Amino acid sequence: MLAASLNRTFRVAIGSLGIALAVLALKFGAWWLTGSVALFADALESVVNVAAALAALLAVRLAAVPPDANHPYGHTKAEYISAVLEGVLIVVAALVILHEAWAVFLAPRVPQHAPLGLAVSAVATLLNFLWARMLFREGRKGRSPALLADGKHLMADVVTSIGVLLGVAGVALTGQLWLDPLLAAVTALNILWSGGRLVRDSVSGLMDEAVDAELLGRIRAAVSAHAAGAIEAHDLRTRHAGRLIFIQFHLVVPGGMTVDAAHEICDRVEAALKSEIEGAIITIHVEPEGKAKHHGVLVL
Repeated sequence: MLAASLNRTFRVAIGSLGIALAVLALKFGAWWLTGSVALFADALESVVNVAAALAALLAVRLAAVPPDANHPYGHTKAEYISAVLEGVLIVVAALVILHEAWAVFLAPRVPQHAPLGLAVSAVATLLNFLWARMLFREGRKGRSPALLADGKHLMADVVTSIGVLLGVAGVALTGQLWLDPLLAAVTALNILWSGGRLVRDSVSGLMDEAVDAELLGRIRAAVSAHAAGAIEAHDLRTRHAGRLIFIQFHLVVPGGMTVDAAHEICDRVEAALKSEIEGAIITIHVEPEGKAKHHGVLVL
């Protein structure tokens, strides 16, 4: 099941690259038609989308490589590196946009062929919106940080694109040329904020952040319900690395229990956790009842 998920994630990453190239062509076409710096800002972010989609594709491919002697826990964290790179590219793009917006503010120019340019940009925005929704769905299903990061970036791009479209239309209707560089600057600040948030979220994965409260509750419930014969589980620790969830804890059993019996309990708990959580990697340390801490997960 995990292998099928990896293959599907890779296919989605290839699709992301194709969509990013198509949107890039459309948005640069819209800028070429109009000369609008706001549409230039929108197009420049699409350059980042292409680079990010390529990085995500390579990261997903590397993350699918099985564990080896040098990487016994696998290569799944490669996806976090891709997400950090995407965040950095967003920040660079924002700074370039701000520079161009300031230049146009000092020397305003009238957008040309605005209706046609806006129509082309609207098609590109619709493509991004539909693909972002698909990336969210597939990213959550496959627990892929690279796809989720790409989806967040595209959805932020959609929001800014809609603002740009409305603003450039306003410039064409009112003749207020200062709106064009202002919209470009607002677009840059928005993607700067989204890039910073993306880097922060990705760094949390690289720093072995624990799973969220909801998933932790499911883990505790599964251990409690399927460890009959044991006394308690304590020192439960979790971390996520891409689509893998690492779970480890100490399982306290009666002192007179045989190794075979304790191992049977561990097998039962592992099976329950893997059924509940795809991609779970579980380590259980068995201890005698004298090691009980009387806190953690009590066995039902």
